This record gives sequence, structure tokens and C-alpha cells, in this order.
Amino acid sequence: MAILATTNQTKKSIEIIPAGSYAARCYSMIHIGTIEETFNGEAKERNKVRITWELPTEMITFNEERGEQPRVIAKEFTLSLHEKSTLRAFLESWRGKSFTDKEAQSFDVTNLLGVPCMLSITHKTATNGNTYANISSVSMLPKGMDCPELINERQELTYDNFKQELFESLPDFIKEKMIISKEYQSLNQDTDEVPF
Repeated sequence: MAILATTNQTKKSIEIIPAGSYAARCYSMIHIGTIEETFNGEAKERNKVRITWELPTEMITFNEERGEQPRVIAKEFTLSLHEKSTLRAFLESWRGKSFTDKEAQSFDVTNLLGVPCMLSITHKTATNGNTYANISSVSMLPKGMDCPELINERQELTYDNFKQELFESLPDFIKEKMIISKEYQSLNQDTDEVPF
């Protein structure tokens, strides 16, 4: 009898996060590492980080055994605080103030873990016809508005303190990016094994 592997997996369809503004709290910081990306036909190496927020007022049941959990949304950034970088503009909007020249020389983004904000989420339809929720902007929480405490456990994955168990728990598409990064290759230069 054959044991067949297929791509026809039945996935439970989960409605995307409705467009709007939400109180959110940062709970995950994953250093993807330096990977090659092509933009406008030009290949460039970029050092990437993936930041994920939970929306604690938007609960949903993904898994009956785990019960209700907050919806989450993530965004990838190039780790750069250059004055024209997307990350710098995003962080300045979140902080409600600009970086000084000294602050912009080096900022530890893991300091954002647990920090609340207001996220604006919009919908975008891709060329394949699928509609996705995207973070269009961030700001400080309005005065007098509270954000519930973290529900998800904090996640921090850096190459300085690599946590294999956390790496293995990540979705495959994130792991696939990480294993081609310079940092991961350097970390695992003694082995040719694919970790998943």
C-alpha cells in the first residue's frame, strides 16, 4: 500500500481581520537575517526582522483545544534606521517622536516587546485574487485608552541567543527565509541538515 504525500490539505478558512483601527501589543520579534530580495529588477541584500502584534480585543478560536486567542498580524522590515527607511518612519510614528541622531545610530528593536500601540489595518487584493490584511500605519495609543496586557507569550529570536525550539515552532515560510540568511548559514556552517 502506498503512503501518499499531497498538497491537498484541508485548511479551515479564517476570516481576515476587518479593516479598521485596533489597540495592539507587540509580542514577537524574529530576526530573519540578511537575505537577497529583488525590487524593480535589482537584487539587494537586506537584513530583515519580522514584528508581530496581537489584537487583544479581537478574540477568535483557531483551535478548539486552546480556546479563544487574540488575532495577530505581522510586518517585515529592513533593519535600518536610515532617515528614509520604512522602519524608522514606523517607529517614530509609534513613539510619537523622532529619533535623535544618537538614538538612530543603534536602537534595540526588542525593546518594543510588550509595548502597546494603535494599528490601522487595511485590505489589499493580490494579483491571485486573494485579499490580505495589511498594517497601513501605527501610532501611540490615544490618551485615556488602555490596551489589555499580553495574552500570547513573548517571542524573541535572535542569532546572538538562538532558540532552536522557538525556531522549530515558526511557520515554514518564515523558517525557509531564515535558513537562507547569512546569519543562519554562519550559525549552522558545520551541518548541511535542513531543520524541518
